[in-house]
Amino acid sequence: MAIKEGLRPGGRSARVQESIHSAVRALLQEQERSTVTVPQIAARAGVTPSTIYRRWGDLAALLADVALARMRPDSEPAQTGSLRSDIRAWAEQYLDEMSSEPGRNMMRDVQASATPGYCVTIIAAQLQTIIARHPDETAPSVDRLINLVVAPVVFRILFAASALEVEELHYLIDIALNQH
Repeated sequence: MAIKEGLRPGGRSARVQESIHSAVRALLQEQERSTVTVPQIAARAGVTPSTIYRRWGDLAALLADVALARMRPDSEPAQTGSLRSDIRAWAEQYLDEMSSEPGRNMMRDVQASATPGYCVTIIAAQLQTIIARHPDETAPSVDRLINLVVAPVVFRILFAASALEVEELHYLIDIALNQH
């Protein structure tokens, strides 16, 4: 048997991680993120601070891990009947979720982490799912959609006073779909 005795995939380690993630999410709802500390998280999760430091190294890495876990989609993108409408529905939801205060904070946490490329992997998979659903329609590449649709959304959320307007989002989607 290849599994070492005493190691349970999804066992105690997964329960500890979920407890810590839950503690982080609860504390972020109760107070300003700048005031959240590793000792508070540990106390709420029922672990020692050393457990957190051993696994994540520091608070920034833990916050990024929680943000990445929250960014993973719960389900496949909505099916609305056409490539254009599926991409619009996905992009509108992404804009709405990421331009919220929790979404902005998640993006900042991930941006500060050592694994920001993971977000591209998540987004690319979602867009590839949409494209694969419509084999009879001419589709742009996933990279083109990321460059023309996702990148402006992220840039405006992180660096501008206001998020992209939905009408501008639709315009960018039209550009991406018409230039393949």
